[in-house]
Amino acid sequence: MDFTYLKNFMDRLTMDTVPGNSVVVYHENKEVFRYSAGYSDVESKTPMTGDELLNIYSCSKPATVVAALQLYEKGYFLLDDPLYEFMPQFREMYVRDESGEVRKATTPITMRHLFTMTSGLSYDKYPPSMLQADKDTNGQMPTVAALGYLAQEPLAFEPGSHWKYSLSHDVLAAVVEAISGKRFSKYMTDEVFAPIGVKDVYYHQTEETLPRMASQYMFKTDEEIEISKGQISSSGKDGYWEKQTYENDLLYGPEYDSGGAGIITSVPEYAKFASCLANGGIAPNGEQILSAGTIELLRTNQLSDTQLKDFNWPQLTGYGYGLGVRTILDRAAAGFNGPDGEFGWGGAAGATISVDPDSKFSYFYSHHMLIPKEEFYQPRLRNIAYACLYR
Repeated sequence: MDFTYLKNFMDRLTMDTVPGNSVVVYHENKEVFRYSAGYSDVESKTPMTGDELLNIYSCSKPATVVAALQLYEKGYFLLDDPLYEFMPQFREMYVRDESGEVRKATTPITMRHLFTMTSGLSYDKYPPSMLQADKDTNGQMPTVAALGYLAQEPLAFEPGSHWKYSLSHDVLAAVVEAISGKRFSKYMTDEVFAPIGVKDVYYHQTEETLPRMASQYMFKTDEEIEISKGQISSSGKDGYWEKQTYENDLLYGPEYDSGGAGIITSVPEYAKFASCLANGGIAPNGEQILSAGTIELLRTNQLSDTQLKDFNWPQLTGYGYGLGVRTILDRAAAGFNGPDGEFGWGGAAGATISVDPDSKFSYFYSHHMLIPKEEFYQPRLRNIAYACLYR
């Protein structure tokens, strides 16, 4: 193994594409490479070290899926059980068809639909029902109670008929809470992260986390930003980095634990979780949180040919979708030099998890830039990582 190519790629990214980045790579549950480049704060020229806390947004989803699959392994549900068995508000659903008419759904949302983003829910951040939930809970938005309000919204399609990125994994987190009787964030600490030695995972900002955060930026092009003195933090290759607040607008309130986008963590800590998945659910500390067979199910494509037509993001060409993760289907179409079975996901600010149980190889990478140019960096990152592994 020689990770010079990966180091050089990260250096190039920080020269013209992202403010700063970090990666930790594991092979056979041993850390084999760690590197950071660029700045955690461009304005103060504070170097990125890798120990900073970051919003990993949708890279939270694989951890939520693991939590739910722990309950699946214990027999609390089958994949085709209806959601309403755990959240009764979803018993009677309605669908808005292409003409705009609303009719009663003929298929109930199932647990499989939540895992696979085929529920018909959307990623509308503030539909009328969630605004009402905010009002009724005085802004506290407890996870289960708040997400129950989503059942008032018409679905985008009949459950199971299409794929659409959505709040499905937030609802999955609510199911975990409803079944376990624990607040979702506590369940994650007690059952997923603490057993495998993963520390520094948070679902809300505190006085302790804020000083440790890497600055969050957003990539904008000339057309998207009005250039004025003091507004631009730094220039990128074909646009600009604009400094943002640390706010995650997918957190609806102080009691809302987002299963789809809530985690704040560091690259070295979340890399341990990735390694756990690459080694049959056994973490570097020897503890096991999920069975190898369940991980096989997790990385098995669940989408039909019709649903795969909806799963058409450019960085995911050649991939299908398993239980909450992209999973390679066609290496030729993807232009991917790694093996069949590689899976993972990305986040809105540049976090990326990649897991390969066949090679027992994994990495967690992140930069902290919204609009993270996934179609550019993700395929290159995957190819470079495997070139390094086999050198």
